[in-house]
Amino acid sequence: MPVPVANGDHDLMVASEHSADMARRLPDAKLVVYPNSGHGGVFQHHEKFVPEVLAFPGRLTRAQVASCG
Repeated sequence: MPVPVANGDHDLMVASEHSADMARRLPDAKLVVYPNSGHGGVFQHHEKFVPEVLAFPGRLTRAQVASCG
């Protein structure tokens, strides 16, 4: 199953190197490291992150997400 891995390049909680290592270990992972951002990189760069996730292969549909809640 494809897995998106996203991180900020200055994340103090999860170092970017760890995200890169995880992406290398997962067969269908795609790593995105957002510049000039910390642990909230996906929020700081939401204008890039949201379309990336919505276009990601294997993502959940809205109905599947709603059924989880």
